[in-house]
Amino acid sequence: MNWQPEPDQSWPETAGGNDRPVAPERPSSPPARPVGRLRRRIRQFAFSLLLVAGLAGLATSAVGIAHQLLPRRFSTAQRRAISAWEMERRWRALPAGTIFPASVPYQLSADGLEATSPLDLNARRLGISPATNCAQAVSGTAVRVLSTHGCSAALRATYADSSSSLVATITVAVLPSASAASAVVGELSGSGADQMVVRAMRIADTPAARFGDTDRQLSRTEHVGPYLILGTVGFSDGRHLHIADAYLKSEMVSLVKGLMYSAHHTLGVAPPVPSCPGAPGC
Repeated sequence: MNWQPEPDQSWPETAGGNDRPVAPERPSSPPARPVGRLRRRIRQFAFSLLLVAGLAGLATSAVGIAHQLLPRRFSTAQRRAISAWEMERRWRALPAGTIFPASVPYQLSADGLEATSPLDLNARRLGISPATNCAQAVSGTAVRVLSTHGCSAALRATYADSSSSLVATITVAVLPSASAASAVVGELSGSGADQMVVRAMRIADTPAARFGDTDRQLSRTEHVGPYLILGTVGFSDGRHLHIADAYLKSEMVSLVKGLMYSAHHTLGVAPPVPSCPGAPGC
């Protein structure tokens, strides 16, 4: 019997038989080239640089915006200049009735009374004069001194004491600066001319209707900022002070000092610290 192999069995081909074509094996993918990897790294590095630069620009812009929105900070010199400007304009900005109130408290010292405690009194305003030039508000040497230092205007008011037997005129002279006002005080005090430099201001139909320069008994001078404050006092009935009457002199000094202090306090109060509300360019 001849045995035939099963049809589905494969046997190795013998030499000289019909060879079947064998499919070639596919080669594996070649490894990535070094040049390609380098290019990718360069692109990644460039992107990183651009990202960092963008973030830095954004941060700079944010700082600039915040600087514009935050309150402005003035230097020490700027604060001083702004405060000086506020002081210099105060005589125009304040109502006359604020600089010269209708009633001003003052105190008679215990020594003048020969008592153990002082006496509280009030002076009442008789009238206010419109702003005038400095030469009309002072007399004697003071006219030249104030003119030399640039006095631009003078404000005046007259008061009477509680009994209406004493009257006093208070004058505020406007100088260009605090140093100019200080120089005026120094020159007047040094020459002794500050004793009677303030012109008396009459007020018709009041106790000061007869108050003239010849009725002045004593005068005082001081300054606050760019303002020269002067005061003079006398009797409303034309009497003159007897040098030995310590009580009358003490009463006059107390009255004029109280009136000058009132003007000094109003004009000399320190302005608020300059600040910016926060808007750009404020």
